[in-house]
Amino acid sequence: MNDIGTDSTTELCWSVGGMDCAGCAAKIRNALERLPGVSDVRVSVISETLNLQLEESRTSRDRVEASVRKLGYSLVPAVTDRAEPAAACRQRACCHADTRQTPGTASPAEPHKHRHASAEGGRHWYRTAKGRFVLGTGLLLALAWTTKLAVSETAAFWAFSLASLIGVAPIARRAFAALRAGMPFTIETLMTIATGGALVIGAVEEASLVVFLFAVGEALEGVAADRARAGIQALAKLMPTSALLEIDGTTQKVDVSRLKVQQVVLVRPGDRIPVDGEIIEGTSGIDESPVTGESVPVTKGPGDQVFAASINTESALRVRVTREARDNTIARIIRLVEEAEASRSPTERFIDRFSRYYMPFIVGIAVLVALVPPLLFGQPWETWSYRALALLLIGCPCALVISVPASIASALCAGTKRGLLMKGGVVIEAIAKIRHIAFDKTGTLTQGRPTVTDIVPLGASDTEVLRLAVAVEASSTHPLAEAVLAQARSAGIPVVAAANTRALPGRGMTAEIDGHEVGVGSTRFVTERGLMTEAVQNAVATLENAGKTVVMVFRGNSLLGLIALRDEPRQDAGEAIRQLKRLGVRPVMLTGDNARTAQAIADTLGLDFRAGLLPDDKVGAIREIAAQGPVMMVGDGINDAPALATAHVGIAMGSGTDVALETADGALLRNYVNDVVAKIRLARATMVNIRQNVALALGLKAVFLVTSILGITGLWIAVLADTGATVLVTLNALRLLRFGHCRQAAE
Repeated sequence: MNDIGTDSTTELCWSVGGMDCAGCAAKIRNALERLPGVSDVRVSVISETLNLQLEESRTSRDRVEASVRKLGYSLVPAVTDRAEPAAACRQRACCHADTRQTPGTASPAEPHKHRHASAEGGRHWYRTAKGRFVLGTGLLLALAWTTKLAVSETAAFWAFSLASLIGVAPIARRAFAALRAGMPFTIETLMTIATGGALVIGAVEEASLVVFLFAVGEALEGVAADRARAGIQALAKLMPTSALLEIDGTTQKVDVSRLKVQQVVLVRPGDRIPVDGEIIEGTSGIDESPVTGESVPVTKGPGDQVFAASINTESALRVRVTREARDNTIARIIRLVEEAEASRSPTERFIDRFSRYYMPFIVGIAVLVALVPPLLFGQPWETWSYRALALLLIGCPCALVISVPASIASALCAGTKRGLLMKGGVVIEAIAKIRHIAFDKTGTLTQGRPTVTDIVPLGASDTEVLRLAVAVEASSTHPLAEAVLAQARSAGIPVVAAANTRALPGRGMTAEIDGHEVGVGSTRFVTERGLMTEAVQNAVATLENAGKTVVMVFRGNSLLGLIALRDEPRQDAGEAIRQLKRLGVRPVMLTGDNARTAQAIADTLGLDFRAGLLPDDKVGAIREIAAQGPVMMVGDGINDAPALATAHVGIAMGSGTDVALETADGALLRNYVNDVVAKIRLARATMVNIRQNVALALGLKAVFLVTSILGITGLWIAVLADTGATVLVTLNALRLLRFGHCRQAAE
């Protein structure tokens, strides 16, 4: 095992079966946190995983596993190689569909062929353990009613009693396990007490009906949980399991997990790209929707990066592997979402603390309801005991406990489908409160590369000016030269041969074309050659005042024309700024560029700006803005790292870069400025959903607590109301899964 912090502390991870909701996760977490030497317990319902830090000198891993199994959950170590837990946990995040298996069948010889999701995932509900529990209790209930109709009341009494006892037995086992773990107030405990109490007072029909309704509720929770985690599981299944590896001029089909960095794979048209890599040969349209959510294929060629699970739509590509399978973009996205879902938001922590006091309070009220009326007012013991039992059931906080994490999990899944990554509920809550946004300019609000905006002919045509400029700069790798070359390619202008090419640092380049010296250079270079006139100076000033960089093309002693270039705003940037203002968010641009260039971009987009900022200056600017309210910083995740860390929320632009996925609080995989708006809308929708869930859970309980005390509703209505509240809260949270679909349809 890898040491974590001290020589005796190790990191362990397991796959857990049987978790349906955040209540299950809380139950496991609370049980394990009571064990000595156990810390940093993280339980993810979406991935059905358990991670923790363990001092084995104080508590053995066998005791940890036994504690979880006693609560009614299956447990399988995610790794059998105890020397490499951290690596194994990373591999767990990207396991493939064909390497999953049922818990308990993992072979030591095959440590990574473990179950990533529930062993029952993908089955019809009636083939799961909880589905069988529903069918079993339902059958027993039906037989008891048949006995009542066909035989006698006495026989029916025993039939209902037997159905209740058989049905409550597994629930009671889990209740006693939770009790031994120091958790006396679980739904299983309340169900056991309520069923046992109903049998004692002779309400056998209702006892058996309560058990059946409880089973139905658990099955529905399981179906809802499977729906919530389906998006992440679908993402994992998109990963191809094999690749065509080039070996000595031939291709060999190998498992993706065996690929190493620098190896070359062949990707045929229609195939999914098996790795994160770099194209070394071929040009094709790449469908990156599995990674970025962008449905329009992007044309890529040699030198361009591609992501695992993307689809090659047109022609064959040779791709050099840049990341191993366990560290590719899809694996890191899955890992990020799993870790985010396992973390708890401030609201969720508050609800957890509240429920710890809420349940003893409800139990106390139930005891008073059972004792006070009979003892002080001579009321019937049977009547008030029955009402107290109903009160216990309706008081269960299941719906309240899952109200927050169910919404958070759905929001994380919805965001991931659209390339909006957020690291947990803390980030979602913070984004919902944002009132100021600071944008980096280059690569965030702009394309991050210059493009030709104007060609001003002076002594030659537009085409001739561009033709000569391309010939001179064909061998240059300067960003301005690459922009000129790109413009020529789009215009269909061929590159003519040039001789004696020379680079003049700080000035430009010259070459010999058709026997004449041709140069492309700065205004300083042209001025030094004595070619600058007042009219040309005015033209240059006009272009530079618009935030453009000007290069000049000359031949001999004749100035032929001007080429203006600028890092243009992204196409969606202006609309995104307008939408942010409508949301009540004030945008500002922070840039290290000069004020003139910043002014031109800011005026185009319609936002305030601060120019000439070094990284430390950006940190100071963020702090000033933060004094006025919560602020988000959006940057490229590299040179803006200090500002990203200083802001309340740091969001990195970048299609799957390491920095974008691992350093900021979230990332925008599609590089769309509009996705900042979508992220804020999703966060605010999530908080609205959470408030709805809390109100729904507490509201229903308040109503039925009163009706239970007054005797209007009984045991089966109480459990139906509790189950119904849980299901309604879950279904309401699942509405967030359609957020990306609805937003895209609107766009």
